[in-house]
Amino acid sequence: MIFLPYRAIIFDLDGTLLDTLEDLGLSVNAVLKEHGYPAHPLQAYRYFIGDGVEALVKRALPPAAADKPGQAQLNELVEAAREEYRRRWADHTRVYPEVPELLDFLEERKIPKAIFSNKPHEFTVLTVQQLLGPWHFEMVQGAVPGLPRKPDPAGVLAVARKLEVEPRQVVYLGDSRIDMEAAAAAGMYPVGALWGFRDAAELREGGAKMLAQSPLQLTKLFAAAT
Repeated sequence: MIFLPYRAIIFDLDGTLLDTLEDLGLSVNAVLKEHGYPAHPLQAYRYFIGDGVEALVKRALPPAAADKPGQAQLNELVEAAREEYRRRWADHTRVYPEVPELLDFLEERKIPKAIFSNKPHEFTVLTVQQLLGPWHFEMVQGAVPGLPRKPDPAGVLAVARKLEVEPRQVVYLGDSRIDMEAAAAAGMYPVGALWGFRDAAELREGGAKMLAQSPLQLTKLFAAAT
């Protein structure tokens, strides 16, 4: 009898399937400059991205401004960042190497796939449709009001229910501590993507049970065994 160790996979998006760093960083830097704040080297955004657009903007602000920016000003900056990103999101964003081959492998074996991201839902759906359109995902979910963000496990558990797969049979692939914490809290198998925005130490601290150097390493988790 054929047995698959894991029956489904849920992906993070930014830093996992798509390299969005440059477009996100350039978008927020443009807004900072427009409002008189200093910009950041793009690599700094590796540690700003992951908790949604409001957290991204607050982390990019100078400490004195970020502590008490005033909600009205923060809302203005967040909306400006959304608009800037809406204009330029496709300039440099790309699918990571080996991701297409991994997705092909999963589709050939009829392994259900889903995406759960803290990226705003509008942009999650848009980027998936434009850059990952050739592949089928059972569910694509970004951040919306009322839905807890990672590391709260509620969102990924809702996806598992949609997939009709027990959490222990789900692999969650992400590139940050919050991804690993959400997966571990949900009872899933947390895999850290070392090609993404964060490093191995952070992923291990978050609870990663496997660190993958490249996407195709994931295939062994779904290889048929007797």
